[in-house]
Amino acid sequence: SRVMPGQAVTLDPRAKGEQARRVSVLVNKPIGYVSGQAEDGHEPALVLVTPQNRWRDDPNTLQFKLEHVRHLVPAGRLDIDSVGLLVLTQDGRLAKQLIGEGGSIEKEYLVRVQPIAPGPVPVTTLELLRQGLSLDGEELRPARVDWLNQDHLRFVLQQGKKRQIRRMCEAVGLRVLGLKRVRIGKVVLGDLPAGQWRYLAADETFA
Repeated sequence: SRVMPGQAVTLDPRAKGEQARRVSVLVNKPIGYVSGQAEDGHEPALVLVTPQNRWRDDPNTLQFKLEHVRHLVPAGRLDIDSVGLLVLTQDGRLAKQLIGEGGSIEKEYLVRVQPIAPGPVPVTTLELLRQGLSLDGEELRPARVDWLNQDHLRFVLQQGKKRQIRRMCEAVGLRVLGLKRVRIGKVVLGDLPAGQWRYLAADETFA
């Protein structure tokens, strides 16, 4: 609606209360679950959000309610073969912050790799992964990539194309053997066990 000079816009207290009741949960997604809707016989990570699977060390004292599960949607994806931090939320604003075009929220991954061809990994591999690759006809944003040891890489990205890390690695001659997301912005996976979940605390922010 067009707002004319001299008019005032106020927020209905009922709308403010409705927004406050929306919840977000953090799931440590195991292999074999998809992020969104069930597909090819695989269950969505949403089925893990049950009272039995709630992390017993969840610092949030919020009492679980069935209405917390309704309309939970993934804010970002992890493919079926990847594990780690997945955000499910009822808050559209949060979802837009995490997956909107041009977003700047960092996502950190630990990736186990091996060379596709025998022999040592070329010294130029890191340079290419950090900057210089394109996917789907689009140049990728610069990434922070470092070796943690001889077969583990650490990726920090600010975008999330489909299977991006796997495709980046394939482009430089590396096969991904395991992929785990450990951080989104300021929120870390921490000690949350695989297959369990916790509420995002009111004072936790991704940016």
